[in-house]
Amino acid sequence: MSTSERRNGRDLDESRGEAKGKAGRESDGGSSAAFTAFGLRAEAEPIRKGLHVVATPIGNLGDISFRALATLAAADAVIAEDTRVTKTLLAHYGIATPLVAYHEHNAAVMRPHLLARLASGAALALVSDAGTPLVSDPGFKLVSDALAQNIEVISVPGASAVLAALVVAGLPTDRFFFEGFLPPKSGPRRQRIAELANIPGTLVFFESPRRVAEMLADLAAVLGPRDAALARELTKYYETVRRAPLPELAAALAAEAPPKGEIVVLVGPPGEQALTDSQEEIDAKLTKALETLSVKDAAAIVSAATGQPRRKIYARAIELTGSSVVRE
Repeated sequence: MSTSERRNGRDLDESRGEAKGKAGRESDGGSSAAFTAFGLRAEAEPIRKGLHVVATPIGNLGDISFRALATLAAADAVIAEDTRVTKTLLAHYGIATPLVAYHEHNAAVMRPHLLARLASGAALALVSDAGTPLVSDPGFKLVSDALAQNIEVISVPGASAVLAALVVAGLPTDRFFFEGFLPPKSGPRRQRIAELANIPGTLVFFESPRRVAEMLADLAAVLGPRDAALARELTKYYETVRRAPLPELAAALAAEAPPKGEIVVLVGPPGEQALTDSQEEIDAKLTKALETLSVKDAAAIVSAATGQPRRKIYARAIELTGSSVVRE
């Protein structure tokens, strides 16, 4: 197993409690707002009305772009999933734009108010706790409704945990599929992994530290010895990327305490070796799967692991069990 550790400077957690300066803000929409970045003070130009989708740092505060800072400084308000996290970012750059909380628990109530502000000509900036909004956060419905009301939506691109992990994983980057979080329980999780198994590209997942060992074990059980990577604390001081075949990575995580920080797991695409299993190997996999799974679920998982057609594996599972089931 190979481990690489990169230290990229001060991260978001270490910056809490200390800002580099404060800037005044006028009540007319912020055309004179200013921010301080890397020792340089820059005036924020007025921005056009609409919803600005702004990427923010995933760890290192230096991940943010000058355009993003200018947008946050000039907006009428910043819509944030967790205002405490975003307040730290704004304070670090001396931005005093008002914050509005928007998360899964208040979205249904807050969304009409935000849409009304946008319809009246406001310029609002939407951010997530870290990275690019709408990727595993509640911003999609707000953007969708804004577009339905002919409100302009402007992208301010920047940091993304998905792409940051993909480019350092050492896995194919020409095609990839972002799944996000898998189901928390093993049975549904294995079923979903089986559904993803034949996608001809690198698979990208988010996972919580407390579940990642079990998730890797299920990935290894369904997908076999594919190359994989686990990226932790991306762009932060203790950024770590571990690369190994899935069974090896799963065994290592099972033997350790749960890791700390944000986790991205990547799995390489299916290889040609998946098509070379002998009938004896297929039967062995089926027999093992049938110990705990139904015929249908066992067939789906072994089909995904071997690259063999599901109907063929299903028929063989019926033969092995002597089942009278004749349909999937």
